[in-house]
Amino acid sequence: MGGFIQDLVLVALFGVLALGGPERGPLTYVILFALAGLQIAERRTPALLTTRGSVLANLGKLAVGYLLMGFTGSINSSYYLVLLIPVISAATTLGAAGTVVFTVLACASYLSFLLYLDWSLYTLSSYAIAELILRLAFLAVTGYLTQSLAHAHRTQARKAQAAAEQLAAANRSLQEAEAAVRRSERLAALGQLSGGLAHELRNPLGTIRASAEMLNQSVPKENGVVAELAGFISAEVDRINSLVTRFLEFARPLELRPAQAELSEVIDRAVTQLERASPPREVTVYKAYSPDVRPFSLDAELMERAVYNLLLNAAQATPAGGAITVKTRPMDSAVEISVIDRGAGIAAEHRENIFNPFFTTKADGVGLGLAIVSKIVDLHAGTMAVESEPGKGSVFHVYLPTERQA
Repeated sequence: MGGFIQDLVLVALFGVLALGGPERGPLTYVILFALAGLQIAERRTPALLTTRGSVLANLGKLAVGYLLMGFTGSINSSYYLVLLIPVISAATTLGAAGTVVFTVLACASYLSFLLYLDWSLYTLSSYAIAELILRLAFLAVTGYLTQSLAHAHRTQARKAQAAAEQLAAANRSLQEAEAAVRRSERLAALGQLSGGLAHELRNPLGTIRASAEMLNQSVPKENGVVAELAGFISAEVDRINSLVTRFLEFARPLELRPAQAELSEVIDRAVTQLERASPPREVTVYKAYSPDVRPFSLDAELMERAVYNLLLNAAQATPAGGAITVKTRPMDSAVEISVIDRGAGIAAEHRENIFNPFFTTKADGVGLGLAIVSKIVDLHAGTMAVESEPGKGSVFHVYLPTERQA
């Protein structure tokens, strides 16, 4: 709506120029409204909004303005000010160089009418020369001032855009920090709960196992049913005890012991641990280490555990015979570790919760692996991100700062 009103105002102003000028006539009206049409078309046509399109549009305005002056008194035309239109347009869209070029073209166009005079009939008085210089200087000054104002406007617009981008980045960082704080609070609360629960379970589990062993020793050997049931009890107690151990591992406060280490060696140890895991994982691990990653300060033992958990998670999601890729690459003051699988992927509704303790979609999972990874990465002042598409696989990114702060 605003653009339509601007067009109406522009047409009305050119109508005033046509009707109020001293040299009126049908041809004058046609040329003036053609100039108005060019001005409107430049703003509404995408092709004319480019640098090349703006140059062509301004050349068209200069040509139409030249025709108007030629039909209305040439060098004495009252419409000589229409030469300001391409100069001002160039100043607002083409920068300093475009302003200079079109100012020179406008001045040359105006002076070219001197070539059509019969110098046997005309002479240039000092007043006429001064008037010519004044008109040319007026074109140049107007172009310069318009270009200065346009440059200042563009500078302020760039500053505003940069400020908006910084504000958006700060907002994203704040949201990520708030999410990290909430996750840390959940981890701390659940860690305390897990630690207390695990300690309370250990004693009765020991009693149950000891009772099963005593039962197995006290019954006759020929009573196979009791022996089998006692074996089941012992096996399940061992499984629960392993689970309790993992709870304690998660709940126990981790102490960071940073030292200079080669990241590729840390990842190699995690890959070897995966290859020796029981039951064996029938997947192939491809390594793509960047040679530009230099040794930096980290807790090699904790990071090995984090990478192993990521690899194990990827192996569990990958069908037998599949492949996992682990990559590293340097970034600004950081290193990225990526673990890529082509497994089942993660559903969108689960992606927000995968780092929460005890959240799992696996039938035999506990939901502590990724929570422990997140805890270790947080200790290193790093961040994590995940990309996943159901049916196509997942990519877990770990970003570790290479310059630690005290």
